[in-house]
Amino acid sequence: MLIKIRYGNTNTFFIKGTGAGLLVDTDFAGTLPAFYKAIKAQGIQVSDITYLLCTHYHPDHCGLASELMAQGVKLLVMESQAGSLHYSDPIYAKQPHLEYVPIEDDKALVLSFANSRSFLSNLGIEGEIISTPSHSEDSICVMLDEGICLAGDLEPYEYLAAYTDNATLKADWDKVLSYSPKRICYAHANEKIISD
Repeated sequence: MLIKIRYGNTNTFFIKGTGAGLLVDTDFAGTLPAFYKAIKAQGIQVSDITYLLCTHYHPDHCGLASELMAQGVKLLVMESQAGSLHYSDPIYAKQPHLEYVPIEDDKALVLSFANSRSFLSNLGIEGEIISTPSHSEDSICVMLDEGICLAGDLEPYEYLAAYTDNATLKADWDKVLSYSPKRICYAHANEKIISD
């Protein structure tokens, strides 16, 4: 079951597997009260969230990571993201009122893309996680077998026509579309339905 949670600037998603729950993205630091209110409205408790996966480590996608980790949520980091966990630290350092807490690397679980399907299957979630580095080197998409792509900040497919040459974005979309998704759920853009 996929539940969209909107409590700030970023669409976040909760995937309720048969064995565990996976939260994809958070919003900015400083939004924890709004997060609590939003998940309560959806009948979700923090204890339902087993893992957090950020589609990339820009400040509007990982702001609550450490606060959720302090409450027992495990941070799932893809192999391409391990060097990006502190990308947002200097940005948040300029906004001390948000009380951002840097991520503790040694408490994160690093997962290879090759093992993502079996890992998700153990949570009761059918799908896999793929690297889509056109937005940032650490960007990923979650591809659910039911036909849903959680695309994070991947630029919409329609934007390809605006570029004379963006091989990386085209390669990302070629990879995403190879899974034949029916719904593309973005972090900021409107959801896209792909008809047969």
